[in-house]
Amino acid sequence: MSCPFFSESEAVSINIEELRDKASRLPLTPGVYLMKDAAGRIIYVGKSKALRSRVLSYFTDIGHHTVKTAKLVSGISDFDVMLTSTEIEALALENRLIKLHTPKFNIKLKDGKSYPYIKLTVNEEYPRILVVRKRLADGAKYFGPYSGTSTAYMIVNTVRKAFGIPDCKKNFPKDIGKTRPCLNYQIGLCCGVCTGSVSGNEYRKVFSDISSFLGGSFSEVKKSLTEQMEYASENLMFEAAALCRDRIKSLSKLWEKQKVVAAPYVEQDIIALYSDETCTCLTVFYVRGGAVTDSESFVFGADRIVDEDAVSSFLYELYSVREYIPKEILLDFPLCDDSRNTLSDLLREKAGYRVNVRFPEKGNLKALCRMVADNAKEYAARYNADAEKQNDTLIRIAQLLGLEVVPERIEAYDISNYGSENITAGKITVVNGRFDKSGYRTYKIASTAGQDDYASMREAISRRFSHPEDEYPDLILLDGGRAHVSVIRQLLAGLGIPIPVFGMVKDEYHKTRALTDDECEISIAKEQPVFLMIYKIQEEIHRFTVSRMTGAKRKSLKTSSLEAVNGIGPAKAKALLSAFGGLSGVAAADRASLAAVKGITEKDAEAVITYFAESKKKRTKTT
Repeated sequence: MSCPFFSESEAVSINIEELRDKASRLPLTPGVYLMKDAAGRIIYVGKSKALRSRVLSYFTDIGHHTVKTAKLVSGISDFDVMLTSTEIEALALENRLIKLHTPKFNIKLKDGKSYPYIKLTVNEEYPRILVVRKRLADGAKYFGPYSGTSTAYMIVNTVRKAFGIPDCKKNFPKDIGKTRPCLNYQIGLCCGVCTGSVSGNEYRKVFSDISSFLGGSFSEVKKSLTEQMEYASENLMFEAAALCRDRIKSLSKLWEKQKVVAAPYVEQDIIALYSDETCTCLTVFYVRGGAVTDSESFVFGADRIVDEDAVSSFLYELYSVREYIPKEILLDFPLCDDSRNTLSDLLREKAGYRVNVRFPEKGNLKALCRMVADNAKEYAARYNADAEKQNDTLIRIAQLLGLEVVPERIEAYDISNYGSENITAGKITVVNGRFDKSGYRTYKIASTAGQDDYASMREAISRRFSHPEDEYPDLILLDGGRAHVSVIRQLLAGLGIPIPVFGMVKDEYHKTRALTDDECEISIAKEQPVFLMIYKIQEEIHRFTVSRMTGAKRKSLKTSSLEAVNGIGPAKAKALLSAFGGLSGVAAADRASLAAVKGITEKDAEAVITYFAESKKKRTKTT
């Protein structure tokens, strides 16, 4: 009796028929669908107001699909659906499932993405300017959010210098007059609050100007500083006049970077989309106070599905992690009424007010959208050029190391410790030459006694590969020499995992020198692009591991210090540290502020104040 035989194309055709038949029996109701591959992995999550029509479209007229959709469909072996009452519920559920499963064909934010704000503690006698991640209802003023901490800190540092705000960690007015003023005061970069020469009212007036500037009213601030400069000059106070002049110049330079595009009261986000055969770029311009205060671009590979549903889902995810949503969002691309209204309704639920999502077709608003679209196109061009350069470097690495495949996915490991305590292993992931933060991990080493780098590295990598569902790298790099490589190669051989392992060797100055296997070094000194990539990887894995180790140590010390307070356990200690930004903030807080923290009683607040008061007395006696 002969056995039935099907060619690969016939087998695919039969599977498509089965999937089409399954899809035809779905209801015409809102919901979410989850596409799965042959291994049962979820490779795409989508939503629709009519599940049957949407899912059936994947398995009908396949010859008319785009390249991306055809690639997705070729990998689908099965699908599941989850019904919802409304399309709004479907969009919210889709967003949660994408975060949970991180499907390979979905566009999504990087894991753990959050946005920084600039915070002015105007409710304090002597306000502070800070960069924070959360916007709280605590009486302070918040500006942002900004696309990254580097942007937020650049603005804060410029504002501090321009307005003479101290950057020390002194608590005012408590620390006024206790020590001599620092060098910043001597050279005119600090107004010298610690000297007692600046009253609380005067200092708050400065913060009023800072608030105006951050809010988009540069003309008011410039006018105020110009008046101060002229007054000082007329009264022969030339140093003060020069200081005002320098502050105007510094703020003007920062303001010039923020292109004015609308009236001073306008707050809106402008979003544009650009696609070519290699990638898709979505760019956002954030307009606050009529000026473009920040911008952000997201790039997705050619294999990602970027249709209307995917874009509306991504926009919902983008705003779900932002504390502030403007009342108007302009799009350079059309969304159908259903998608636009669903997105608008969900954003209204989060914001507490109506959010108008628009697609302007003419006039000034259309011109603004075109400007953002031009920026998206230019960003994509730079991204593609850099991707080509990175790929050439990876090919050269493969040649130098004798690899069978180009190492598109690299994992690097390092060990850091504080004596024999807090031994931490770090792992970073590099995908196509770029750091992928979603692949960063730390492992607290538990089974190793004392400082044993080899055993610690072995434990970390054993734990990493105990999760076979995680994507394997094409190359493993260790911050270490031949002995490290030998230990890990033996480990992987025992596990039956054929991944090449090499070490990153440092010179006597602790800087990258070469790569090594378990026998000899491989010089990369004359391979500049390769050297630069390996150097960046080695610096990044070292930075990440050390920062996580010291962070764990610091957290342990802070928490244990607060837990010494009668009635304060781990949960309350964590709540206090989170509310006040650290141990110094808790120590400086008054009784009412402490008691306002969730879970902290009046008795707890009194115990905390007593503890820090007694600790201060002890320190005073010892000095």
